[in-house]
Formats: sequence, C-alpha cells, structure tokens
Amino acid sequence: MATSVAPIGVTGSTGQLGGRVAIRLANLGQPQRLIVRNPARAPQLPGAEIMQASYEDGPSMKTALSGIKVLFLVSGYGLDRLEQHYSAIDAAVAAGVERIVYTSFLSAAPLATFTHAREHYFTEQRIRESGCRYTFLRPTFYLYRAPRWFSNEGVVQGPAGNGTITWVSRDDLADVAVAVLTTSGHDGASYEITGSQALTLNQAAEEFSRATGIPASYRPETIEEAKASRAKFNPTDWELEAWVSTYVAIATGELSVVSHSVEALTGHAPQTLADYLHKHPESYEHITANRL
Repeated sequence: MATSVAPIGVTGSTGQLGGRVAIRLANLGQPQRLIVRNPARAPQLPGAEIMQASYEDGPSMKTALSGIKVLFLVSGYGLDRLEQHYSAIDAAVAAGVERIVYTSFLSAAPLATFTHAREHYFTEQRIRESGCRYTFLRPTFYLYRAPRWFSNEGVVQGPAGNGTITWVSRDDLADVAVAVLTTSGHDGASYEITGSQALTLNQAAEEFSRATGIPASYRPETIEEAKASRAKFNPTDWELEAWVSTYVAIATGELSVVSHSVEALTGHAPQTLADYLHKHPESYEHITANRL
C-alpha cells in the first residue's frame, strides 16, 4: 500500500471509528493531523500533530485544515448535524483541501426511509458541489450494536417485516477508509460498506442463539407498536423517528445490500455476526445477566 508524504487530516480521532483510522495510519508511518474538539482526549501517535477545532466553528476548522490536501471527514451527530457538516465542508474548501473522504450511510437518498440517511445524502451533495475531489464511504449499521438490538430477554422487535440487514464492523470500515485515504483511484466513488450476510431479524436471532447458546427471537411490530414500546426510554422525537425508521428501512429492502467492497479494498473478508459474538461475549452480557 502506497502512502502519501503529505499529512492527512483526520477528524473524529477521539471516537471509535476515527481513532481506529488514526492508529492504522500511524502504523503505516503516514503523517496526519488530528482535528479534535478536546486535545486532551486525542490519541498520542507517532507522526500525528493535534489541532483543536469543531465543525460548527468555521474559522477554527479553516485554521486546523491549513496545508491539508486530503481530509477524512467523520460524520457528526445531533439535530444540527447538517449545519455542522456544511460548516466543516465550507471551511475545508476555504483552507484549500483538495479531497474529502466522507463517512456517509448505506442507501443515502433525499427520501430514504431511515431518517439519518437523508442527512448523509444532503452532506454528499454539499461535498459534490464544493469542487473538491471526493469519495463516499457508505457503511450500514455497525456490528457492535447488533447485540444491543436484543432486549434483556433476548428479543429483537420492530416493524422490519421479512426484510434483511447486513451489519458491518468498525474495524472493517476503518480498514476500507485507510485503503481509500492512502491509495489513488477512488475519486468520485461511493463505496457501499457491508458485511457478507443479509439476514432477516428472525435469521439474526437464530444466528445469535447458535453463537451464544442463548435463546433469542424476533417479534414483529407495527410502527405504532414500535413507538409505544420505546416510549419508556423517553427518546426525543428526533431519536424515536430515527429508531423506528431503522426497522422500517429493513422492511423496505433499503438495508439489504450485500457489497464486496471490504474484501475488494482490504483483501480480507468482512467480519460476520457470529465472528463478532464469539470475540465479544461482553456485548451480550445484558442478556446473560438477566438469566442468572
């Protein structure tokens, strides 16, 4: 894998995905600049300089990105996510960034069923219109979250019908990101980043049981039932809409994509649900504890 001599700008390095990317780049000997809100939380890595900035603070982002030609832009979070993204993109353009690699979402579209996929689509459009070269990484839902879809009783429930979903690990996504950041030939590409298995939630429950020995099941719900069953967690309207639309997007088939991007770009197969469960028994402790 060829590496670039110029530093790569990396956002999100205090988080799980950006941190994984930063460590991998450091292991390659790739110079990088970590753009973080809180420098005290930034990983201390060889070849990495640290600069403080936040997406919504355009001037600080412009300063932090001065001299950076390639930027890894990890998506933000919250009600003002689009405003954060637009500010960061505009600052990148003003700073002279030439290429943006953005973590979008599978099936990003203006009318996507999963509400957050719409925000990713509009962010992609802003990047397209910026004049920068770009690559969009479109992962599905993260594998580490899959065990948490099951309740303490081992039940996954929602209005997913018989649709399928492919989870992907953050490690696989980080490997893809590093491959794209450090090699050429990816300009204008949108890579769907998924696992190798498209499972119905009933099949996912069966897979969970086989891997853990814990009885698990899928309980279909209507949209109204899904909203009612989640009310006890006191989600905001924004959170509840996203939560329920996750399952509806499974039902519509928008999350059924099985891509070969992980293997094509990294040379290894993506992690499966069974792989993850075997390696991370702590991920389903909430269920085992309920059975003690």
